[in-house]
Amino acid sequence: MASVRYRRNPHSFCFIIAIILMVVILQALGAVSIVSPRSSCYALDNSSHIFDFTSWIGHSFTYEEKNTDLVLEFCKDVENRSQMGYVAFGKFSLFNYFVAGSGNVDFVQEYHGGDLAKCETIYDKKGRSAQVNIICGSCLSGQCKGELGCICSVNYKSNCRVIIELSIPCEKSGPRVFEGFTVGFHPRSWEVVWNGMTQLGFEKSHHEFSFGTEQTRVSLYMTAISSLSTLVQKPIIKVFPENGLVVKLSGSGITGKPPTTLSPTMLILDWRCEQARDYPYEVDFTVPVDGYEPIHFTLNKMCEYRQEKQGDAERGWAIFGVLSCIFMVLSMLFCCGGFIYRTQVEQQRGLDALPGMTLLSACLETVSGAPQGYARPEEGSSAFVNQASQDRQPMFAQSTWKSNERRYGSI
Repeated sequence: MASVRYRRNPHSFCFIIAIILMVVILQALGAVSIVSPRSSCYALDNSSHIFDFTSWIGHSFTYEEKNTDLVLEFCKDVENRSQMGYVAFGKFSLFNYFVAGSGNVDFVQEYHGGDLAKCETIYDKKGRSAQVNIICGSCLSGQCKGELGCICSVNYKSNCRVIIELSIPCEKSGPRVFEGFTVGFHPRSWEVVWNGMTQLGFEKSHHEFSFGTEQTRVSLYMTAISSLSTLVQKPIIKVFPENGLVVKLSGSGITGKPPTTLSPTMLILDWRCEQARDYPYEVDFTVPVDGYEPIHFTLNKMCEYRQEKQGDAERGWAIFGVLSCIFMVLSMLFCCGGFIYRTQVEQQRGLDALPGMTLLSACLETVSGAPQGYARPEEGSSAFVNQASQDRQPMFAQSTWKSNERRYGSI
């Protein structure tokens, strides 16, 4: 009979390896946090995708006019330059907004806090201001040339307000952000996640952001826009390394209750160190959101020593209390039984009938240095009588001597 041999195809083996690597990479990408950009020079488009313009900060665009030049330094300031000097039309700061536009305009920037000269009568009294309408691509008129973009047009609404149309090649859009979602350590705070983006310090493991060993409970509060709160799913946690830290979740956050601004959901994290470690333990949180990138953040826990279970300490105090009660009851029974026995059988009275009085009196006499033994009442009275009689005898002898002296010594 002819034997059939199976030959392994190297191409199929490589294909399987490629599929496994792809799955691992996709899982890793799904766990990557949407971190807040390093600067405030970013915006979310109308579909909630993030565009980071940090690399464009300070890039200069000039629009030449007849007697003046308008200079825009991206995400910094706007100035009108001429031979008479510079006139500032505002600065870009963290509190100036950078939002999505409408129509042909993709994004809108605001610059405030410019020169106040001849603009004292404006309603906000914040000086000159500028609005920059950003178009991703080329100008509508087609006059913009070059790869870094240019200013398409400048329109002065007044001496205090200017509108600039800027054309630049926009950065590649980032992941879709779940706007309005926050996570903080208080109901009205967002130290961990703000506006759907993980804050710096919680996007990965940081030793300086670790919780101490003595802190065994952390409370997290999640909020979201009411109309989108039903998209938030139950959080998923993963501990690294898996052994050494016991983690338990509780609160309304694990039940799937939709978080809202007026009614935040609470996620209570109880963790206990079972094994000491020089480096912090990582607890990775993933909050799935339907139609958006999942929210991912990390909390760190230092374990400098092993922590006992809370139930063990309570159980120890309970046992101590029970034993104390038993000891008190037995002591009372022993005292009562001994007192009855001595009064009925040994015919003792008073303190002599109490159990342990003989031993107690012996100890007190030993400490005070008094004669050994416990003096009974009748013994004490007889001793007092004897002492009194002894005290009276010298007085009698002295009186007798005096009388004799008077008797035999007188003439």
